[in-house]
Amino acid sequence: MVRLLGYFFGIACVLFLGAAAVIAVYLANVAKDLPDYAVLNSYAPPVTTRVHAGNGALMAEYAKEKRLFLPIQAIPDRVKAAFLSAEDKNFYNHPGVDLTGLGRAILVNLQNFGSGRRPVGASTITQQVAKNFLLTSDQTIDRKIKEAILSFRIEQAYSKDKILELYLNEIFFGLNSYGIGSASLTYFNKSVTELTVAESAYLASLPKGPANYHPFRHPEAALERRNWVIDRMVENGYVSQSDGEDAKKQPLGVTARNSGPSLFASDYFAEAVRRQLIDQYGEKSLYEGGLSVRTSLDPQMQLFARKALQDGLTNYDERRGFHGPIKQISTSGDWGPALAEVPALSDVPEWRLAVVLAVSNDSVDIGLQPPKDGGGKVAAERERGSIAAKDMQWAFRSAAGDRKTTKSPVGALSAGDVVYVERLGGDNSTSYRLRQPPKVQGGLVAMDPKTGRVLAMVGGFSYAQSEFNRATQAMRQPGSSFKPFVYAAAMDNGYTPASVIMDAPIEIVSGGQVWRPENYGGEVSGPSTLRSGIENSRNLMTVRLANDLGMNIVAEYAERFGIYDKMPPLLAMSLGSGETTVLRMVSAYSVIANGGKQIKPTLIDRIQDRYGKTIFRHEERLCEGCNAGDWQNQEEPNIVDNREQVLDPMTSYQITSMMQGVIQRGTAAGKVDLSGRDVAGKTGTTNDEKDAWFVGFTPDLVAGLYLGFDTPAPLGRGGTGGVLSAPIFNEFMQAAVKDMPESKFVVPAGMNMIAINRKTGMAAVDGEPGTIIEAFKPGTGPADSFSVIGMDGTMAPEEILRTSPQANQAVQTNTPGLF
Repeated sequence: MVRLLGYFFGIACVLFLGAAAVIAVYLANVAKDLPDYAVLNSYAPPVTTRVHAGNGALMAEYAKEKRLFLPIQAIPDRVKAAFLSAEDKNFYNHPGVDLTGLGRAILVNLQNFGSGRRPVGASTITQQVAKNFLLTSDQTIDRKIKEAILSFRIEQAYSKDKILELYLNEIFFGLNSYGIGSASLTYFNKSVTELTVAESAYLASLPKGPANYHPFRHPEAALERRNWVIDRMVENGYVSQSDGEDAKKQPLGVTARNSGPSLFASDYFAEAVRRQLIDQYGEKSLYEGGLSVRTSLDPQMQLFARKALQDGLTNYDERRGFHGPIKQISTSGDWGPALAEVPALSDVPEWRLAVVLAVSNDSVDIGLQPPKDGGGKVAAERERGSIAAKDMQWAFRSAAGDRKTTKSPVGALSAGDVVYVERLGGDNSTSYRLRQPPKVQGGLVAMDPKTGRVLAMVGGFSYAQSEFNRATQAMRQPGSSFKPFVYAAAMDNGYTPASVIMDAPIEIVSGGQVWRPENYGGEVSGPSTLRSGIENSRNLMTVRLANDLGMNIVAEYAERFGIYDKMPPLLAMSLGSGETTVLRMVSAYSVIANGGKQIKPTLIDRIQDRYGKTIFRHEERLCEGCNAGDWQNQEEPNIVDNREQVLDPMTSYQITSMMQGVIQRGTAAGKVDLSGRDVAGKTGTTNDEKDAWFVGFTPDLVAGLYLGFDTPAPLGRGGTGGVLSAPIFNEFMQAAVKDMPESKFVVPAGMNMIAINRKTGMAAVDGEPGTIIEAFKPGTGPADSFSVIGMDGTMAPEEILRTSPQANQAVQTNTPGLF
């Protein structure tokens, strides 16, 4: 018996050794091709790029995998407890593989064998890190063995906290959200530190299957799974029984955050920043690099700009009649679901879609578009309201001319029409005003002239309506808003604001073609000062001045100011016939506003990489001593402005003073009123009134805009910069500068302020009517004789008056001349 037992024991040993050898060879084979777990030490996952406004408010996020990397020290204990309870309660005790949990899983799987149930797993957090970072998700024995081997090695190389940090930052939570930091914001719009026990438990339930516990598609399953995690937290001693019961009573409370820009009205600005980041750093850095971008946007000023431009566009559009309904739907039965499917302008929350239910001579009964929940389900309640006839009178005329003018709503709307409306009165009001998205468009930019920081940008009526940014992408003719740069070139080259030029018909012959420019309206004024020419936007004077000055000089100045990259030296270009953008024009005016210093327009103040290192800073001025460690009675540091002086400061003031006249007496008279603040600007209207411009500034803020159709077409009678654009500028500036300290345009030291005759440009005597104080550079002053650019010879004033009755009449009465 002993020999028999010994025999069997020997066979068992041989079999055991054989099996051990086979297993050893197998494990050696499996381990031979294992990936290097040392790569975990340099873990740099794709991280979300976040774009912030100037005040720190979040504007936009860009990522292929929405992830915010958080060190383990930044994750609260209750959040860690939720994940340990849900995934691996023995995490801090096992060596990488939980043998107890593995045995339990084997027993459960044996019991479930043949039942069709999915096998139960027993992967630890360490094993999940090994799989997610180093292996595939194949359901094979080989992969599980590799996973276990790597887990033992990872546990030996890294601390438990490091492994948990890798896990919590890598896992997928659904809704394109990766990592606990991003998931917290996506599901609850909170930082991780603000999560409650119930919220932490729900997030911990998601890695098992985000689609299975979707908060809107499967709310019951999500709630059940969350409560299971809470029970495990109580069982493991992380949460008291009473706190656990309270947590289970709470609703899911998921408020899925919109994936678009978080800051209202920042869409055009955010998209312009996105394009710039791609151009500068590439798509990979934008969508995976975790950049932190601080922009120059002023959120409050952006709201002012949006409102001013939208008001101007809708006012113009409504004066030209009704375009008709958005679409038609049936109003028989429940109209809610059909109306809910009509896409609305998501970035114009003041307006709502509505369907016309009934029309009478006095009013229109409407049904408001019902909201949808996060799962796309249409709300059951139906909200109704009415439009009084007086609140839609503008729509009694058809913009398309396909129907006659009506005198009541009956001829304008009919049942089933889907239209936009805006509530009148408080939140409980049922009275609405008819609205329509305008077909005319425009762009507006506001800038700090001292730094070039773009404070506000609006690229059209609605980003949801059109993503094309008319402030930066639309190439439009600036028209007469270009003229100040012709006059600036003249001031820098010997002319003065009192120089006199002929305002009279002119013919330009070139290549057999005859060009006969005209003033707007066709009138002429005879000999007039340059001030009068810019105030009244005289085309004929500008052409004569550019011809006398030389278009090569004008082109050089236009390029120096950044209006054009390369401007052809053609006389027509002096009237703004070239194409440029609103941003470029505002940047050019900023040079005038800041005393002639070159500026670099920017949407971005600073960019930091994922580690917080600054990789871009717009501010290039030098400041020695600005970073002193403490105060030791040292002198205050001075910022050294090393920017290029591209325009004489005295010339800047002269042009500024002349553009003040545009607002006080010229083409924008009565259109701009900033309650006594110094303000200068220039209107611009292109041929056939296809574009209407206004660009202007105070000492601290520059703003410019244009109105026009995307496919250029006449704006109609009176569609000028003074009539259409100046009021928009005024509305914006009134709101934007309201809380700014009041400041004045500074007269450079050394300038001579001399009273001149407004018409002749010569020195005025005391008490002489029609005088104005004009600024002259040292060594210059009013002319002693009446010299007119564009006429032959130079004569004494009494001589020209004696020999030319027409000039005499023009000078004495300021009536149009006949030259």
